[in-house]
Amino acid sequence: MKKIILAALLVSVGTAHAHTSSYGYHSSGSNLYGSSSGEHYVNGYTRSNGTYVQGHYQTNPNDTKLDNWSTQGNQNPYTGQWGTKSPY
Repeated sequence: MKKIILAALLVSVGTAHAHTSSYGYHSSGSNLYGSSSGEHYVNGYTRSNGTYVQGHYQTNPNDTKLDNWSTQGNQNPYTGQWGTKSPY
């Protein structure tokens, strides 16, 4: 009985770790410009032409482009892609 409980515990811990690691870790200060950015989830939707746009995360709106994930020097914590757009 103890072996069954231990096996179930190990499986659940492994599953929980795989679930959390699939989303990646995001530190709100993960850019070269030192600014702190929040983020939010945008739900998926269907465009008027019938194309479905998948839900995704994006940085919160503010008055600067320096903390956007697509800006040079910043990395998107969900895709791992580095930004390519100039902030100026």
